[in-house]
Amino acid sequence: MNKLFTIGYSPHSLDSFFHVLSRHEITALVDVRSSPYSKYKPEFNQESLTRFLTIKKIAYVFLGDYCGARIDDPSCYVNGKVDYRLVAKNQKFQEGLIRIKKGMENYKIALMCAEKDPITCHRTILICRNLLQPEIKIKHLLSDGSVETHEESEKRLLKLFKLNDPDLFRSEQQRIDDAYSLQGEKIAYEISDPKADIEDTKCLKI
Repeated sequence: MNKLFTIGYSPHSLDSFFHVLSRHEITALVDVRSSPYSKYKPEFNQESLTRFLTIKKIAYVFLGDYCGARIDDPSCYVNGKVDYRLVAKNQKFQEGLIRIKKGMENYKIALMCAEKDPITCHRTILICRNLLQPEIKIKHLLSDGSVETHEESEKRLLKLFKLNDPDLFRSEQQRIDDAYSLQGEKIAYEISDPKADIEDTKCLKI
């Protein structure tokens, strides 16, 4: 069974970040930020992070142009807001998923974005949801150093939207799907001015 990890850098220093990665023997970091820069944590800017990881012998790959939260395909926006259901069908996004799965054949991968809580980030609600397969075991590395399985994350999602109780008319999977949709709507990127050119959003920093 292949293992895939995710991590949010916001609660970490570079040293604590590496400590978590090394503890789980991560050999490649896949950056899924739309823009690989942070005005709050400049040490996690792409250039600085790449240098640091090279020293630590961890490979770095930027896939934000394939799997980022701010996709540059206008057809994936509805009223100026990203629709994760449309992104999931996007060819470039699917190519990104293929690259991740291919990389898992040779590397122990962690998907990286900013948010510390996996269920508030597209790495879980969009990417991991569409990577779910019986042969892939997904684990989220939390800010306190603990590990949460993807199944545990889904249970938190159900509880968040009060969908955790059995329902006579909906299966558990249907309720999980509903929770994904509700959280996707809640966290999806939205252009402040729906009339703005989507291309202009690429230069924004997170």
